[in-house]
Amino acid sequence: MRLALIHALRHSPPPIEAALARLWPEARPMNLLDDSLSADLARDGALTPDMTERFQALADYAVGTGARGILFTCSAFGPCIEAVAARHATLPVLKPNEAMIEEAAATGRRIGLLATFAPTLDSMPPEFPPGLEVVPCLAEGALAALDAGDTAAHDRLAAEAARSLAGCDAIALAQFSLARAATAVAAATGLPVLTTPDSAVRKLRRLLAA
Repeated sequence: MRLALIHALRHSPPPIEAALARLWPEARPMNLLDDSLSADLARDGALTPDMTERFQALADYAVGTGARGILFTCSAFGPCIEAVAARHATLPVLKPNEAMIEEAAATGRRIGLLATFAPTLDSMPPEFPPGLEVVPCLAEGALAALDAGDTAAHDRLAAEAARSLAGCDAIALAQFSLARAATAVAAATGLPVLTTPDSAVRKLRRLLAA
């Protein structure tokens, strides 16, 4: 079964591929990457109609190859993904965070949201259900460290930032690229840590098996 994985950050493919290999090895992933999307959003400071059209074009291509489901892996583009879901209503089209948010809501009422990409902390909290307290936290410098290839610094900075979330019931890691730091974050805080790749794979598999 072919699954389309659409990325706006070049660090996103390895975590979701690892999650698929562990949790759903029979799936056949295809990766589509346009890392200019995240760069353009950081530059413009807002989503634009042009960006939505670019998302539609990527999804149309994926569907044309026979993809049975689509997972977007960058968390700052919710409205663009909603437009794709409306256009391809017969397929599962997942936002990167929706499965993790569902699992977080079942874990507790106060959820720490750790991100390395600042726009995520604006776009993602409204996706959580009413009544859930979301505590945002930016791991300053972690994404730059990852961009430079310093994975150890990325994980250390994520864990250090997460210590401020110690009063939460669980911590949700907003970026797919943050999944690699889950063990370090859990060790630093002693809290349950949810990652977008694992949650997304579990939900996609459930939907496509129905």
